[in-house]
Amino acid sequence: MISIDQYAYLSKLKSQDPMVKLVFCLMTLGVCLWADSMIVAVLILMVMGWYTVCKGGIPFSLWTRLMMIPSSFLMIGVVTIAIHASADPNVFMISIPAAGTYIGVSQNGLQSAARIFMKALGAVSCLYYLSLNTPMVDLLQALGKLGVPKLFTELMGLIYRFIFVFLETADRMVTAQKSRLGYESPRSGYRSLAALAATLFIRAYQRADELYTALEARGYEGEIKVLDTSFNRDRWAYLTPVAVNLALAAIALFLRRIHGGWS
Repeated sequence: MISIDQYAYLSKLKSQDPMVKLVFCLMTLGVCLWADSMIVAVLILMVMGWYTVCKGGIPFSLWTRLMMIPSSFLMIGVVTIAIHASADPNVFMISIPAAGTYIGVSQNGLQSAARIFMKALGAVSCLYYLSLNTPMVDLLQALGKLGVPKLFTELMGLIYRFIFVFLETADRMVTAQKSRLGYESPRSGYRSLAALAATLFIRAYQRADELYTALEARGYEGEIKVLDTSFNRDRWAYLTPVAVNLALAAIALFLRRIHGGWS
């Protein structure tokens, strides 16, 4: 999370109007979910990856590592879609008998799992494009201009700041445990991890309460006032997001027409 915030401030797209980036992200995310197409999802993954790495200057290795995080969870989730049970073994590509029925992988199940997997990755790439190229302060500013209630933006800002408090507390505790050889062996590592889980939330809560007290001492009344950053407002900047998403929507409609469904 800290690396994401640092790269957002170092991004080449930081000076771009956050409203343009937000619109681009939301439009592409909507097309990805609406199309329900593996081909369109792959195209979105490539387009948003190119904008993040090439246009934003984010290292490809970092983007790849970040994409691997949701991929590991998605792999576990799509397995339950690809594998199902049936009394007819002929519907499966690979199957094994179990308790009077057959459990295996069918072609339709495999295609559905692949489509959902790629669609989820395409949606994640849209969110990474926004988060890796837009600091949270600029994003909250854009959300405010879209009419999002002030209460929600303030909560988002506070939660985002307290995430760093949580991570900082965890990092300090892990460093203290390592200095005492807390992770020297698997047994001591499990013991240290249990102690970390037992006290981390308490320490983080105490730290967050101290920060809130400091805010109140400086006149906090439910709103953190910051200076809005001025950006170059160019209506032509919206042309690229609209053109890209129109092209993606046209591809999705073309695939639907030639296949009689989403592919």
